[in-house]
Amino acid sequence: MLNIPTQSFPAPSSQQRVAPSGQSGRNKVALKPGHSLMDWIRFSKSGKDLTGLRGHLIEVTQEELQKHNTRDNCWICIRGLVYNVTPYMDYHPGGEEELMKAAGIDGTDLFDQVHRWVNYESMLKECLVGRMATKATAAIKALITSSPLTDLAQPTLVAPTPDKDSQPRYDWFQTDVTVHLVVYARRKIPSPGCTIVDLKAGVLRLEVLLEKMSYMLHLRLAGEVEGKVSVHTAFSAGKIQVSIHKQDKAKWTVLGQPLEFHNTFQCKKGRAPYYRDCVLLSKTEVNHNTHVFRLQLPHGTVMHVPVGKHVYLKALIQDTEVVRPYTPVDQTMATASQDPDLYLMIKVYPDGVFTQHLNNLRIGDHISVSGPEGTFSVRPLCDVTYLYLLAAGTGFTPMARLIRLATQDIDTIRKTKLLFFNRREEDILWRCQLDELAANNERFQVEFVLSEPCESWTGRKGQVDGSMLQDFLDKPDGSQCFVCVCGPTTFTELTIGLLKQQGFNEEELHAFQG
Repeated sequence: MLNIPTQSFPAPSSQQRVAPSGQSGRNKVALKPGHSLMDWIRFSKSGKDLTGLRGHLIEVTQEELQKHNTRDNCWICIRGLVYNVTPYMDYHPGGEEELMKAAGIDGTDLFDQVHRWVNYESMLKECLVGRMATKATAAIKALITSSPLTDLAQPTLVAPTPDKDSQPRYDWFQTDVTVHLVVYARRKIPSPGCTIVDLKAGVLRLEVLLEKMSYMLHLRLAGEVEGKVSVHTAFSAGKIQVSIHKQDKAKWTVLGQPLEFHNTFQCKKGRAPYYRDCVLLSKTEVNHNTHVFRLQLPHGTVMHVPVGKHVYLKALIQDTEVVRPYTPVDQTMATASQDPDLYLMIKVYPDGVFTQHLNNLRIGDHISVSGPEGTFSVRPLCDVTYLYLLAAGTGFTPMARLIRLATQDIDTIRKTKLLFFNRREEDILWRCQLDELAANNERFQVEFVLSEPCESWTGRKGQVDGSMLQDFLDKPDGSQCFVCVCGPTTFTELTIGLLKQQGFNEEELHAFQG
């Protein structure tokens, strides 16, 4: 739904399990000339009436929404806001068929399944028709009618809270010079990158990622503090301690004033991405069209992105907020980075709106970066003996840290094999590092596949197919295998289908999908 266009080999983005059998994936369609993202931005800023209402906002009833359900008259509701997407049909990279799935109805769930991170409010603000009319249930109407407080707003329906016995809790203690905040997760903590701390202008925002759930503390602290924050985690005990230095030697009577979402425990998907202002420190060439961008987090922020997770980058381009997902890499294939900065390997496309913007940034310029996102978990890898990675183009980026993890940190994985697809030899990312690792580590193997090889190329050639996968994938009796796939949508969908034909089930597959 309402997807921002990606490129031929997009950087991996929202990561999710393979869709159940029978559910088709999202396909890109060839856009007509003059219908790129930048063309849409120009068109939407042209001053034309894109709503058909001459600039008036209306309250839309369910009955009215349902009337606008055709190709030439298509309204869609997302999170209570209604948009006339008829003018956007020819600009949508998923094609009109994807948009028509939500024609005349609430498309929030469909939108979230594909790209909940897309800033549709900015992309479609000129198409805004109005807000859905609220309809109170009979029980709520009776409550309001019978209450003497008739000026109160309609009650808010709140989702049930998790079992209190399983919900994390926190405590705090202090010395004359420090404040220590302790979170008890009440479970083993799966990853050292699960805690994100932002301390800015006396406001502390702490989020703990626990698989699909998110626990948040959000406070305006009671006293003045320094910007430096330290985080110590006891993983097996499920305990996290955040330490902050006071500016003055004074005892606090309270930790601080609670702010929005303080002490809440909810599904991670339910929280909107939180962005922080980062600085470009350096840009290092990887090959002829790909660079590693090194970004510095703000002072007071502690954030380590777990393996297999990604972040969103956001920028204002011609008055429109554009968002793209990218997966961090380590500085090298050899060791995990202890550097607090973010390293993003990004391919720059000649017609890429966002990548051209990034490429034009100067050292010291700023870019907005979200916290870790994605559903990938390393937990299943603890039971795996053979790990297979199938990547195309910059679909390699989530594989880079997986390779290091599998070859250095998880002893049970006997063999990790990477099948890496590219067009030409010069397109292969980190080829020297991959060859060196394969030569020095008997648990790792890599093979390169080129679709447009030169005459001297002696390696694999062509596109992914069943015979190539059958030749590459070993599945010894009694072994536990796991396959990760990342690349363009068509590559991922084709590869997943071929893997299922060869007997791999959904529990053995993970697709990093854009």
